[in-house]
Amino acid sequence: MVKLRPPRRSGPTSAFAGGASRLGPLETRVLELLWHCNRALTVRHVQGAFTDLAYTTLMTTLDRLYRKGVLTRRLQGRAFAYEPCCSRDKLLGEAISGQVTALLAASGTSGAVLSTLVDVVSRTDAALLDELDSLVQAARVRLRLEDT
Repeated sequence: MVKLRPPRRSGPTSAFAGGASRLGPLETRVLELLWHCNRALTVRHVQGAFTDLAYTTLMTTLDRLYRKGVLTRRLQGRAFAYEPCCSRDKLLGEAISGQVTALLAASGTSGAVLSTLVDVVSRTDAALLDELDSLVQAARVRLRLEDT
């Protein structure tokens, strides 16, 4: 049997833990493992990557992710095999969308939120600002086409 290792914590992983408030740290780590393996895994397979955790802890974690709609499961022999319902990018996009929607609703004026977004993007990478501009232009074209 191949020994699995949990993925290193880097990049967007921290965004799930803080941004997607409905996922806890262990849930995030388990989900990262499933994305990394790119196939359905049983609790026994997942336990190979988390040797410090009890089988029942991982079973509960996978079941919670399933009940939250993040994982699908199917019977594989006598055990369930779990896999993500969507890609990392799609889940991150949904988490960000929810946060931005809440910020826009809470701010009263969207100007502050949007100017902060532009400031952060421009400080991070000028190319991202160009990409943001392209996305805005494409959205305008799409809205015009929908109006006609």
